[in-house]
Formats: sequence, C-alpha cells, structure tokens
Amino acid sequence: MPEPLPVPIKFQLPEGWRAAPPDEVGAPGAAFVALHPHPDAGFTANITIDGEYRPDTATLQEMAHESVERVRRASTSVDVTEHREIGSADAPGLTQSLAISAVAAGVRRELIQVQVYLSMLDPGDLRKRVVVRLVLTTTASQHSAVLSDFQEFLRTVHPDTGAAS
Repeated sequence: MPEPLPVPIKFQLPEGWRAAPPDEVGAPGAAFVALHPHPDAGFTANITIDGEYRPDTATLQEMAHESVERVRRASTSVDVTEHREIGSADAPGLTQSLAISAVAAGVRRELIQVQVYLSMLDPGDLRKRVVVRLVLTTTASQHSAVLSDFQEFLRTVHPDTGAAS
C-alpha cells in the first residue's frame, strides 16, 4: 500500500510519464511512482516520491548516507558520484547521484539514481520537520536522455498549502 506523504505537495509530470500504483511496480514504501514511456533494455526509468517526519536531529547529509547504505544492501556495488547541498537556510535540500550495479529481474544492470532531499516544516505544526525524497532511477545508457525530464519535474514541486493560485 502506498505510504502517504506527511505533508501534501503539488507537482506536474513531464510529458509522456504516467503514474503507477507503487505496490504494483515494486515500490511499496513510496507515496507516488511515475514511469517513463520508453523502457531501455527491459528497465523502465522511474520517479519515486516518499517522505517522513524526522523528529531526530539527523542532517540531510546523514539521511543521504542512510539511503546509500540501504541501496548498498540491495546492490552489487554503489558509488556516490555527486553530493551537494541545494536550497536555502529556510528551505534546505540536498542532491546526490549514485552509480549502481544491481541485478533486477534476473539481469545485471548499470543504473544511475539521482536523489533529492527537501526539508520543510509541517504547515500544521511548525515544530515538526518533514523530509521529502524525490528519486529518479534510470539505466546508465538512458540517464542523459531522461535527466532533463527529472529536472523539469523538480521545478514544479512545491508544498500544497491548499490556497488557490
């Protein structure tokens, strides 16, 4: 069953991408999954969104490291190829890129994963910190063709305050 995000967000998918039920595509902990319209050698590029309340003092860097360790447990190898802070003091974020070698559906694959972490306060209780994670996973050969779609998608992501725009 999809996990709802602790705070609502709005976004627009790039042209051609389609939403898919997280449970049906092997992402049961995700709140949302979108699939690229053109698989590459049997692997479908995807965008996943998840999030959680983080009442602890973990930094975004520590959370990103936790994610690398989770990916490492499910992969043959993982290399962090980029890691940088984004955003501002009021709306901090972090992005990291991973080169992953893994077996998926019985086939060894070279994948690229771009993870973006956004930290925000719960509008209903400003004492609660929420971290939303947006992830693009592609084959290494399709990555450059799909990355611009993900960047376009990221520009549309914002909190859904319920106010009319």
